Amino acid sequence: MTKLNLIATTAFGLENVTAREIKNLGYEDGVTENGRVNFIGDERSIARANIWLRTAGRVLIKMAEFGAVTFEELFQGTKLVDWADWFEEDAKIIVTGKSVNSGLFSVSDCQAIVKKAIIEKMKIKYNREIFEESGSTYKVEISMLKDIAILTLDTSGEGLHRRKYRTLAGEAPIKESMASALIQLSFWKNERILVDPMCGTGTIPIEAALIAKNIAPGLGHSFLSETWRNIPKNIWDEARIEAHDLIRNDIKPNIYGMDIDDKAVSLSQQHAKQAGVADCVHIRKAALKNFTSNEKYGFIITNPPYGERLGELREVEQIYKEMAEICGKLDTWSFYIISSHPDFEKFFGKRADKRRKLYNARLQCQYYQYYGPKPPRIEKINEITEDN
Repeated sequence: MTKLNLIATTAFGLENVTAREIKNLGYEDGVTENGRVNFIGDERSIARANIWLRTAGRVLIKMAEFGAVTFEELFQGTKLVDWADWFEEDAKIIVTGKSVNSGLFSVSDCQAIVKKAIIEKMKIKYNREIFEESGSTYKVEISMLKDIAILTLDTSGEGLHRRKYRTLAGEAPIKESMASALIQLSFWKNERILVDPMCGTGTIPIEAALIAKNIAPGLGHSFLSETWRNIPKNIWDEARIEAHDLIRNDIKPNIYGMDIDDKAVSLSQQHAKQAGVADCVHIRKAALKNFTSNEKYGFIITNPPYGERLGELREVEQIYKEMAEICGKLDTWSFYIISSHPDFEKFFGKRADKRRKLYNARLQCQYYQYYGPKPPRIEKINEITEDN
C-alpha cells in the first residue's frame, strides 16, 4: 500500500464532525482547515472513506503544495509531480481550478498551465507526443490560495452528499451530508424517539436511520477512482463487504417525519424504501400545529423554512411561534433547529443552550440547540422499584 496525503472536503463549520468520522474509521486526522480535513491513508483508505464518510463532499489525494507567484513557477511545480505513477497513457485528464487572494487570479490560465505541465511530464515517461485521452477519467484541481498552489486528484467524482436513495426529487432544501451532521451534532441515541415535524422529502429522518442502523451512505455508489489502475477491484470489493457486514439490522429506532404537503410525504416514503430504512422511518401527513406526543425524552431535529423569498418572512415567523408552543408542551424533549433567520430566538421565545454557525447551501445559518433533561438511569429506576 502507498502512503497518501488525503483530504476530505466538507462544509464550513462541519470540519470537526468530519474529522471525528475519519478517526472512527481508524485514521488519525491531521491539520483541519476551512472546509478540509487532512489525513494519512492508502488505497484502501480511499475506498473506505468514500463509502463511509457521511458529512464529506469529496475525498481527494493531495499531489503537491508549493508557492507560485508566476505561471512559470506553477508550471515547474506541477511538472515535478510523477503524474504517470497514477495516469496511464490513455488517461482522460480534466483540470478544474479556483483562485483566492493570489497573483495568479485567472483560473482558466492556471488550468491550462497545469494541464500543459502534466502532459509534458507524461511525454517524458511514455516517450510520445500525443495522448488520446480515451481511458479512465482523472480530475485534477489547481487551488490557488494566497499564492500557494495545491494540486489534488479527485477520487470521488460525484459529490458524496448525493445519496442514491434520492432518485425521485429535485434539489433538497438540505443536503444529505448536512442532515447527517445535524444528527451527529445532537445527543440523539437509537433508543430515543426522533421527530422531524417539517421533514420535506425525508432527508433528516432517513439520515438518522442510516446512522442508527450503521448503513454506509456510499454503499450503493460507484466512484470515479474505481476505474483507476492504482486501486485494484478487490480493494473496493473488500470495502463493500465490510460495509455490508457492519449493518445493524437488529436496530429498530423510532423515527418519524411529518409534512403538510402530499407530494413531500409520498417522496419521503419512497426515499425511505430506497434507502432500506422504511421499517423504522414512519412518514405521515400532518400539520406542524397538530403535533403532539406522549413519549418522554424525545428529540426534534428539523430544518424549517427560512423565509428567503419575498413575502414568506411573516409566514415563517409564525411557524417559529407554532414550534415554540409545541416545544413548550414537550418539557422533557430536546430540540435542534437550523435557521438563517437572525431573530429566530426572538420568535421561538427562548435563547438556545448552544448555537453553532453552519452553512446550508452557502447560506449562513445558526444551529439552535435546546437541551432537554436526561432520562433517569435504568439502574436508578430499578432501585426505586425495589425499595417500594
